[in-house]
Amino acid sequence: MKILRRELLYLSGIAAALPSMSKIVWAQTQAAPKLTQILRKDLESQGQVVRETIVSIVDFGPGSAAPWHMHPGAQEMLHVIEGSLVMEIEAGTTTLLKTGEAVIVPADTVHIARNENTGASVKALVVHSRAAKDKPLIVVVKK
Repeated sequence: MKILRRELLYLSGIAAALPSMSKIVWAQTQAAPKLTQILRKDLESQGQVVRETIVSIVDFGPGSAAPWHMHPGAQEMLHVIEGSLVMEIEAGTTTLLKTGEAVIVPADTVHIARNENTGASVKALVVHSRAAKDKPLIVVVKK
């Protein structure tokens, strides 16, 4: 319950941060993406470093974006189920992901995902794998 409460606080922070992001004009008047966690489970009988996997569905409304953020100690895999989504890495790599395409974002990498289409929503499957469950899953980064 403590972890769920912490993640709700992080998502609230994301929602609060979106309107103040001057670099993303299309996100200023839109709500934050809607995250629906569909699985959160510790791995069993695994002699590997990954201890927990979190699977979520994210709905990006027209013109919405997540803020610049990172996942301490957690790798992110994002798969676009429908629509097109822009994924930008702080180092300067920008990728347009179309339906059926996926990307892996290494742990501790500052990035942003946004729906630049102001007329259609985007749905994505997001999987986070992490070893350090004591770290927050998401940290919003000011840019």
